[in-house]
Amino acid sequence: LLSSAETMETGFVFLKPMLDEKTSARRGKILLATVEGDIHDIGKHIVALLLRNHGFEVVDMGKDVAAEKIIAAARKENPDIIGLSALMTTTMVKMKEVICAAKKEELDVPFLVGGAVVDADYAKSIGAVYARDGVEAVSRAQEIMAARGCPKNT
Repeated sequence: LLSSAETMETGFVFLKPMLDEKTSARRGKILLATVEGDIHDIGKHIVALLLRNHGFEVVDMGKDVAAEKIIAAARKENPDIIGLSALMTTTMVKMKEVICAAKKEELDVPFLVGGAVVDADYAKSIGAVYARDGVEAVSRAQEIMAARGCPKNT
């Protein structure tokens, strides 16, 4: 498993410049993070790669990111969407913590969530939009941007 993760990382480094060259129009900025306590980020890397390939600027905060760091980055980066990932049931509760902190700080940013243990019902219960995989994350991000008055570029 570790070897597969390292291979994926190498592949992403190789593919990113080629995909970025083909993307000219920017469709919005997305802040991505794997929540605190979770060190799994292969899925998040795939989502980031697909989002970039579809014209989104992605700020990837990495893995095991605390709520306060995500909120601070959101203030600094001013993203159109915040994307959160969790692979474990013990860490998916941190998604709600981040969303509650954002509301407390009066950040008006929609949340897109996903990960192996996350489903549409959980996303709805915490006030987020759910994406089951990278392809769906792109579609949901485009829908969020369109709803905010930023139609997708084709």
